[in-house]
Parts: sequence; structure tokens; C-alpha cells
Amino acid sequence: MDGSNVSPGGGCPVMHGGNTGTNDSVTKWWPDALNLDILHQHGARTSPMDPDYDHREAVKSLDFEGVKADVKALMTESQDWWPADWGHYGGLMIRLAWHSAGTYRMGDGRGGAGSGNIRFAPLNSWPDNASLDKARRLLWPVKKKYGNALSWADLIILAGNMAYESMGLKTFGFSFGREDIWGPEKDVFWGSETEWLAKSENRYGDLDDPGTMYNPLAAVHMGLIYVNPEGVNGVPDPARTALHVRETFARMAMDDEETAALTCGGHTVGKAHGGGGAHDQIGGEPESEGVHAQGFGWANPGHDGVAANAFTSGIEGAWTKHPTQWDMGYFDYLFGYEWELTKSPAGANQWQPVDMPEDEKPVDASDPSKRKNPMMTDADMAMKVDPVYNEICQKFRADPEYFADTFARAWFKLTHRDMGPKANYYGPDVPAEDLIWQDPVPAGSTSYDVDAVKAQIADSGLSAADMIATAWDSARTFRGSDKRGGANGARIRLAPQKDWDGNEPERLARVLAVLEPIAASSGASVADVIVLAGNVGIEQAAKAAGHDATVPFAPGRGDATDEQTDAGSFGVLEPLADGFRNWEKDDYDISPEAMMLDRAQLLGLTAAEMTVLLGGMRVLGVNHGGSKHGVFTDREGQLTNDFFVNLTDMANTWSPVEAGNHYEVKGRKTGEVRFTATSADLVFGSNSILRAYAEVYAQDDNAGKFVRDFIAAWNKVMNADRFDLVA
Repeated sequence: MDGSNVSPGGGCPVMHGGNTGTNDSVTKWWPDALNLDILHQHGARTSPMDPDYDHREAVKSLDFEGVKADVKALMTESQDWWPADWGHYGGLMIRLAWHSAGTYRMGDGRGGAGSGNIRFAPLNSWPDNASLDKARRLLWPVKKKYGNALSWADLIILAGNMAYESMGLKTFGFSFGREDIWGPEKDVFWGSETEWLAKSENRYGDLDDPGTMYNPLAAVHMGLIYVNPEGVNGVPDPARTALHVRETFARMAMDDEETAALTCGGHTVGKAHGGGGAHDQIGGEPESEGVHAQGFGWANPGHDGVAANAFTSGIEGAWTKHPTQWDMGYFDYLFGYEWELTKSPAGANQWQPVDMPEDEKPVDASDPSKRKNPMMTDADMAMKVDPVYNEICQKFRADPEYFADTFARAWFKLTHRDMGPKANYYGPDVPAEDLIWQDPVPAGSTSYDVDAVKAQIADSGLSAADMIATAWDSARTFRGSDKRGGANGARIRLAPQKDWDGNEPERLARVLAVLEPIAASSGASVADVIVLAGNVGIEQAAKAAGHDATVPFAPGRGDATDEQTDAGSFGVLEPLADGFRNWEKDDYDISPEAMMLDRAQLLGLTAAEMTVLLGGMRVLGVNHGGSKHGVFTDREGQLTNDFFVNLTDMANTWSPVEAGNHYEVKGRKTGEVRFTATSADLVFGSNSILRAYAEVYAQDDNAGKFVRDFIAAWNKVMNADRFDLVA
């Protein structure tokens, strides 16, 4: 997966307007207006926690062993209001954890289990998440008991781990430390469809080529986690389904072996539900129900307290003879029998074994005196039909220990991928092993003389613009979504980052050739020296503008090696546009300012921080390729508020000059062109919210505030990946 798949209409690699479209915003009456909501969410006003609450500190006080014991005990405490299959909630809890984590997609790092977002719309009401509302309610007594230190995000994944352990699997490990959000994530674009499970054609350039699914999407339908279990668009064809399984899991950063392990291991336990009750009377999803439902959805009128009557997907049956045990039964069934296409009692397409003896069938989930046919979905049959998956499965079948270990590692990756580096992990079960998908970075030195290094940088002959641009390019890859990227590790000097167009490889190589010897001679990491160089450039630019300012700096970044870098997974971090440096790699079907919002949100910036950063970057003269668009100043290279002064000056006029993203700023009286611009510049004067911020920084009394705020926002970006600074 290199993130190169693009959508029609210009090939935009990101959210097709979903993140920054108007939707239900107050701007819905003006569909072309830029919606800044994604930069305002999850602020202090949304959280019920005390202002000084620190979840990382709270987690350290948690009774880890007590929580694990209580969750494990819950597995076999069947409740009358929602009885467990075979008296064990393991399958339900694994599905909850899986569907919470399984929304992660590598394209933009969004989704995943790290925030407990499955509690909120739309995920809490996706068709694929039917009855998971019951799983969360079953866990409520544990959450209530342990309180703030146990987040829902942690508890949901822990439930999956404890379920597997209670059924005999040795898990690879577990980390506490996920922090809950308190409302829907408006920054995640799940698709443009307006109906659940709409035809897959809406998501592909060519449905026969799964690689043409529009980025950053990963699931084949709106409302599904992965693929349609009945086949592509509900049409059974295991060979074709295998191709879509491969692409979907690749977009979650899983290779073929991990994909097969997760599929087979996930279906080694539990069952699908579609065998009983009045299927045409199933209630609506939680978000559509009345207040009397108290957050529940998918009411089962024919359930009658019988586990076997539960209805979720419409597919019915277990995958193995012993659905509450971790064993090799999945492979015994899949490869030990021929399978034929059939219909579930609810009319769903599924596969059943041919001529299976009665005593080899699993017993009914509620009545042990009855035996029921097992089943396989189209995705299961893909493991048998696809030659690559078949070969992997045969290897698993021949070596149960290898299968268990491969699955445990893949499960750990699935449920922890979006937590970022191990600095974010807490608890007694954190694996000691460093895994390459965690983007490991060795610890850097903090004992060198920072001032001496700054002096060497200042005397190096590098321009302030070159130093600032290099530091920015190194840090801007950070994604708060999955906590990847950033300046720590100095991976900008390694493949593939050193060759990205957005990093101006020739300029980058020239700057690194100066900075790397300084790092080597001082004992500092290259990562630290890159950031320090940017800071030196900003301090020089501020001094030139009459401000004596010091940019904060925290040493300790390390330098990653090629061996510590999964180069193939870094393609998705490549910036294809950077509004802060007024650059686009290509013409896309979404505006530069919308793409800038997406980048700002991933960097964790507020709208005000985005505003002050962009204005400062423009006057510093660090546009990509030396472009003069948006450089609204006659003092380029000085850290002034001139961008905002000239943007808001009514002595100017603003007009497009040709088709495309090119504008001129002329003197109102003279008609002479003073500056040129792109829409990423002019939006700070046209959008009412951004103009309000721009006017603050244009005021005569705020030149000093502008410098202070710019430095604070710059420092935030430089340290976005410094999880080691928050103990």
C-alpha cells in the first residue's frame, strides 16, 4: 500500500470534501463555504473531566490485575436480558473489540480503537455493529467500578483480550492508555453515500480492481467494517471476495499472512446470528430509536431471552465445533469438508458443509440437546479458494503454535496500531519487543550543549528560510490520528521521505549535508539539530523584525535507522499538498484550503494556531519552490504580521487572473499588482471565522502577540510526536 490510489475529478488523495463539507454545520445554507468544525471538536468544553485531569497519570493508579479478573469473570456471567451464546460472552466481546479497532485505515490514520469512538454516531449505529450496544452495556458495571482511570477505549479492547484468554489463547500483550473522546469524530470521512450498505461501485473507480477504492476509505460499503460477508455486493464469489479482502486489510497495514491469521483466528470462536426471531421486525439502530430505548437499538421481538434467537447480520451459525475454545477447529471444518452455497433462515447467502455427520456439528447456542450446521461466509471460503491464502492456511494448519503466535501478534497490531509509539503504552502486559510497525526511535542524547549547537548552526551559512523549511518538512508528517510521523527519528533523511517532491530533495540534501556534521561533532541527534536549526531561523527572523524572542526547545529526539523504518508503510505520510508552504503536488478535486484544514487537524492545531502559523510562514519566505504567492510583505524573511496587515487592508483589491488557483492583489488607486495569492491565502480574509483571527493579528497592538503565538504554534508542531515529554 503506497497511498497512490486516487479519486476521479483530479485525483484528490483525501476525504473528497467529507471532512470539510458543510453537512449539518451552521454553514449548510452555503455549500461552498469552508467548514472549520474539524478544528473545533473535542475541546475542553466537550469533556466532563476536570480541567486538570491527566488520563496518563490516572491510568497509573489503576488496579490492572483487578480489572482483568473482573472482565474475564464477566465472560461466563450470562445475563437474562441478553443471554450469552453457550453461556460465554467471548465471541460478542471479541467482535466488539474487533469492530472498534477495525475501522483504522492507513491512508489517513483515522478510525481505530484509540478513542472509544464506537460509542458515538455513526459507528454506534452502523449495520455491521448491530448488537454491540449490548456488549458495551454488559461492560458498564466494570467501567462504573474502576471509574476515570479505565477508559471505555481501553475496556473495549481489554474485553476482547480477556475473551481470547478465557477461551485458551495466549495473547501477545495489552496496553492501557487510550483516552476517550466525548462526541462524534467529525474529522473522519466514512464515505459520501447517503444510505447504508449502498452498492460498492460508489467507492471504486473500477469494482473489478479493488486497488481503485477511493482513498482514504478501506471498507467496501458504508456501514461495514471490512467486506460484505455474502460476497462482493452480496453476490457470492470467494475468488473475487479474496481480492477485496486483500485490499481492505492492506489498507489497515496488514499483509497476507496477518490477514489470513485474523480471519481464521477471529472465526475460531463465536457465531453469526440470523437464525431466530421475526427478522422483518428488527428495530432501528440506536440513533434512530426513541428515548425509551435508552441507547439500545436493533430490538429483537422474537428473541424471548434465547441466545440462539439473536439477530444481527442475518447469517446464522458457528464456524467451529467448539465455539468457546481456541483450537484448530476452523481449519478442520474449512479444509475437512466440501462446502455448498445455501441460505440462512433469514435469507442471507452463506456456505454449509456437505455430508457432515451429525455428531461433528456444533450444538445449539442455547439448547445443548440440539446440533446445528456450521457455516462459512464468502470471506471464509476465500481462505480456501485463493491460492495465496490457502497456502498460508495450510501452514497454520500444520503448526498450531505458529498459527496461535501469528494471530496473537496480528491481533495486537490490529488493536494497538493507532496508539503510536510505545511511549504511549501502560500496564503490566506491554510487550518488551519493539515492533517495526510501531515506528521505533532510539532515545536521543540530552547532555550536549544546546547553545553551542545553536551557535554552530547560526554560523553555518544556511539561510533562515532553508532551516525553517527543513524543520517544518520534518515535523509536518505527524498525524494525531494514529500518532505516526513527526520530527523525532529524523526519517526525513531516509527513504522514502528524502525523495518526496514536497521535501524539495535537492534543497533537503544540501541542508542535511551541513547539519549532519554538526550533530556528529556535538553528540546531538540529527533530529534535534534539524529542529534546532528551524528554531534558530525563526529567532533570526524575529530579531530582524525587532523582536528578541527565544523558541523553546526540548532535546532528546533520536535518529531512526533504515532497519527501524518500515519504508513501505511511509508512503501514506507523504504530503501531496501543504497549505502552510503554499504547494500542491497536483491539481486535486478539493480546494487547497480544505486540504490545509485536514493537515492542520492531523497536526492537532486549532483554527487560530493554523492562522498564525500560515501567516508567519508566508512572510518568512518558505513557500515550496520559492513561490511568492501569499508573501504579502516587502520585508520577506522577517517575522512580521504583514501578511495579515496587507490581507485586511482596504487599499487593496483582490481578483482571479486566470482559470485555476491564481489571484492578484492590486492597489485600489494605482491598479498595480502588489502581491499574488492562492485560495489558501485569501481564505483567511474571506471566511468569516478565519478573518476574525486574521484581524486580531493585523491590529497595531498585536505585532508582539503575533510573534509569541507563532512561536507557540511552531513549538507545538515540533513537539507533536514527543510523547516522552508527557510522563
